[in-house]
Amino acid sequence: MTHRDATGSRGTGPDHTERELREALAALADGVRPPPDAYRTARGEWLRRERRRRLVLAVLIAVVFALATLIGLWVLNQAPTDPGVIFSGTGSTAAMPLPRPLP
Repeated sequence: MTHRDATGSRGTGPDHTERELREALAALADGVRPPPDAYRTARGEWLRRERRRRLVLAVLIAVVFALATLIGLWVLNQAPTDPGVIFSGTGSTAAMPLPRPLP
């Protein structure tokens, strides 16, 4: 860097640099030409990704649902098989009718 560059002489500085950079980038952007079928290709790729995302989500939901069902059935199957005290039918109250409410 020379003394002349550091002094900020006329035609240099942030505004001049910004303008030159903007012009260079505009010229570079003008030279870029997309292929004629670029939109169709990009849209097809996006649709494939969206279908895959939905398929993965549906499979994940099905797996979680099946796993929850299997766990629920396993827990219900772990219940004791012998009848409990409430449903045993033994005792003196089994032959007695239920009391009726008074009017």
